[in-house]
Amino acid sequence: MQVYIGRPLLSEGRLPKEIRVYDFLDKLGVEYYRVDHNEAGTMEACEKIEKELNTVICKNLFLCNRQKTAFYLLMMPGDKVFKTKDFSPLVNSSRLSFADEDDMAKYLDVTPGSVSIMGLINDTECKVQLAIDKDVLKPDFIGCHPCINTSSLKIKKEDLLEKYLPATKHTPIFVEL
Repeated sequence: MQVYIGRPLLSEGRLPKEIRVYDFLDKLGVEYYRVDHNEAGTMEACEKIEKELNTVICKNLFLCNRQKTAFYLLMMPGDKVFKTKDFSPLVNSSRLSFADEDDMAKYLDVTPGSVSIMGLINDTECKVQLAIDKDVLKPDFIGCHPCINTSSLKIKKEDLLEKYLPATKHTPIFVEL
C-alpha cells in the first residue's frame, strides 16, 4: 500500500460515487490522504490500513427505526462494542436496527462494508441524522472510506466538522457510548 495526497490521477476503473467524493472534497479545499487496497468490509481488515494511514478508521453504522422514518449514521471507534439499547435513548428512538442494503443505496449510495460519513454528500434531503461518538473526535484526523471499501481516506477532523458537514447541510449530534 502506498499513501497518496489527494485524488487518483486517473478516474478510469473507479466508480462514479467515489469520484464524486473526491470532486466534493477538492471543491471545498479539503486536503486528504488516500490509500488504495483490497476490499475492507470489516474493522479487522481496516487494521493494516490504519497503520499505513497512521489514523483510526471509524466504525460506521447505518441504523433506522422500525417504521423506517428515522435514519442514523453512527460514527464510533472501531474497538467499541455497539449496543442498540445504549444508543436508542441518546437519539430518542426506540426499536433501532441496522438499515437494509436498499436504504443504504437510497440515502447514502453505498453498499454494506462501505458506509461512511462521505455518503452524506448523497443525502441531499438530509434524511439521515449523523451521530458521532465523542471518542471519534479525540485524534486530529478521521479515517473513512470514499463510498467504496477499496480506498480509505485520512482527513483532518476540523475539515470534516467545519467544511465538509456544513457543505452537506448535516448537523451532527454528539453522543457518548
